[in-house]
Amino acid sequence: MTDSDTYPRPQPYTDYENSTYVVISKIAYLIGIPKRIFENVHEPPQLEWYEHLDQEKPYRIVRNLCVLRAAILQNYKAIYTAMRYDLKNLHTLPDLVPYECIAQLERDGMTILKSNYPLLKYILDFNRYISDRINNCKHLFPLWLKWEYIRSLFLMPDGSNERGVKAALNDYNYRRSSYPYQIYLNWPYSHNGNILYNDKKFVSLLYEANEDYFYDLSKVSDAGNRTKDGIYQFLAHSTRTAVVVDCENADPYKLYATLNNLDQEALLDKIVKIILYNDIHAATTWKILDKFTDIPIEHNMVDRVKENKSLVDIRLTTGTCREFFQNAIDSFILVSSDSDYWGLISSIQEAHFLVLVESEKCGPDMKQAMLNAGITYCYMDDFCTGNSEEIKIQTLLGEIRHTLADAVQFNINTVLDNAYTAARADMTTAERQQFYDKYIKPMRLVVDTEGNVQVALGPL
Repeated sequence: MTDSDTYPRPQPYTDYENSTYVVISKIAYLIGIPKRIFENVHEPPQLEWYEHLDQEKPYRIVRNLCVLRAAILQNYKAIYTAMRYDLKNLHTLPDLVPYECIAQLERDGMTILKSNYPLLKYILDFNRYISDRINNCKHLFPLWLKWEYIRSLFLMPDGSNERGVKAALNDYNYRRSSYPYQIYLNWPYSHNGNILYNDKKFVSLLYEANEDYFYDLSKVSDAGNRTKDGIYQFLAHSTRTAVVVDCENADPYKLYATLNNLDQEALLDKIVKIILYNDIHAATTWKILDKFTDIPIEHNMVDRVKENKSLVDIRLTTGTCREFFQNAIDSFILVSSDSDYWGLISSIQEAHFLVLVESEKCGPDMKQAMLNAGITYCYMDDFCTGNSEEIKIQTLLGEIRHTLADAVQFNINTVLDNAYTAARADMTTAERQQFYDKYIKPMRLVVDTEGNVQVALGPL
């Protein structure tokens, strides 16, 4: 089955509005975009990411190597002439080669300077260093973004031999203005404008350059200021707010994305708690939501009297009424696309409601009823889901650990004792220790192409 069997036909990229800037800020740092670009509020790369990444040695090394490579490409003729006729080296040409990058690399344990070394070979060295170290940056990028596409941006085509370097140098000089901020990267197109304009544009073009299509733009899109301002205004007019969640009819990852993309001070200032009304058949992610937010969470697991009948809606309704009449909660953010809650909203007219819905689950009648009553609602789908990866991974790992604890559990010392007895193997204590170190300690799981798992013994 191909992608075209499961996804709609791609449409032209015409709209880059409401994008995030996380991916392009990381790319901009690593390829060596100057810090002054990050400091300019009118440019897309965000200074907070520069400052964060610059604290980490693996990222600094890649950035400084890319800066030096780009500097040589930009000033190749002048550097070549100075090295050949004036006996200069990279560190003695501060107007052409940033010395601070050389010094920082040395502080980070890399000495790149060599005596009487041809300039072309420096580029070969930098290509090799970058190729060897770029995988240290892999975990910077989310799982939903294909790492091989990102990695290829840093690798000069055929960059391990002089022929490839000369070709890249000629190509760079021919279309220098097409590179982002004139900084080198392995990018095949020359008429895309600023590819680091925002995440939506960059990721879309990145996949297109690799003859692929990026379908889930929600990963690189965020709600616009109008939507966020509506939520902030709702909170500003409230005294005490509670988020009330119908876990059966809400997506935990979209709710997390919504909360995570809002101003945390504004939320904590007014939202006193998140109340979850959960059902046994709802996503297990709700159980760990409290680990990913500073807002207190009250978790209500609603038991079923009949297996085929959920009582979440009635418990949520009565619980909301109790919060309003007994606990002085005057405003509620209701998280559900279920139209059954219109009865709750219309019954407590003294309370203020804001409803978070999912666009595909909320029907037009419910939307019209909220509009007619002046009830604010917004789509959780509008908020960037790209930063919900951590909670998704932790949920999956938790489920896997739970299953493996029941399926695979043994004591290796017991297994060894049984093996020694069955084999009648007479071994000294020292021999047993060596056997353990060589064959048992490197024990690992091996997964075949069908997903079958076996325990492998012995050296790797």
